[in-house]
Amino acid sequence: MRWITRERPKIDRIACPWLIRRFVDLEAEFIYVPAELVLQQAELLSAIPFDMPGVEYTHYNDECTFDYILKRHRIKDPALDRIATIVRGADTDRPDFAPQAAGLEAIFSGLAYNIGSDAELLSLGMIIYDGLYSWATHLFKKKHVQDGPVEQLLLQVYRQYLKREKGRKMPEWAENLKEMIQDQMDTNMTLSLQQASQELEINPAYLSREFSRYFDNLSFGDYMRKLRIDKAKLLIETTVHSLTEIAYLTGFSDQSHFNRIFKKHTGQSPSSYKKSLKK
Repeated sequence: MRWITRERPKIDRIACPWLIRRFVDLEAEFIYVPAELVLQQAELLSAIPFDMPGVEYTHYNDECTFDYILKRHRIKDPALDRIATIVRGADTDRPDFAPQAAGLEAIFSGLAYNIGSDAELLSLGMIIYDGLYSWATHLFKKKHVQDGPVEQLLLQVYRQYLKREKGRKMPEWAENLKEMIQDQMDTNMTLSLQQASQELEINPAYLSREFSRYFDNLSFGDYMRKLRIDKAKLLIETTVHSLTEIAYLTGFSDQSHFNRIFKKHTGQSPSSYKKSLKK
């Protein structure tokens, strides 16, 4: 059977597919689409819509769609009842429902931030909920289990994420931005995030968020400052420009700002660095 819901799932919209596939329909297929298309696509694809207003499988009062599936399909399992409380607390911003709710919300918020593919989120989410089910079945009375099944499953998720990151190809916008920055090396390097986003025709918030993934784990500002200081060091080492001229050539608005940033990166003032080269 096909099931359909809103795109960009986090908690309930991953918990429900896990519950359905593990306890209701082993062959269930899940589809994520923009919210405004769910009902239209549900009819077109003969899919069951869930976790959205106005459909059968949704929130009722203080309970989540996960709770409704348990009742609707008469699933009796104390471990699932424990998970339901955690999901309810995480999905409705009520961490007081269960101590684990805040952690679950943090994990899936982080995954949603890092991963753009809904299918991949679901794949990793299935592993996490398998781990949570093991905890809720066997370990919920224990405060901590070193190298237990939950830890092992979370490690598996982490390794999958690292493998995905290692194989990540630099997107076209990042390649173009790298060329733009390289071109700036021959100017005074005043490229701003706003200018770059306009040139690349991408949202500045997206650029700011994604930049560090492809540029040495640095923010746009930190990366540009590092390049400017590297260029300043090169100019000090290889030219007869004054420090004031070098500050201008590397995009600093005034000498004091240049001195402060240079010292922060190198541990020396520009003048001290220049003197050290003569020794």
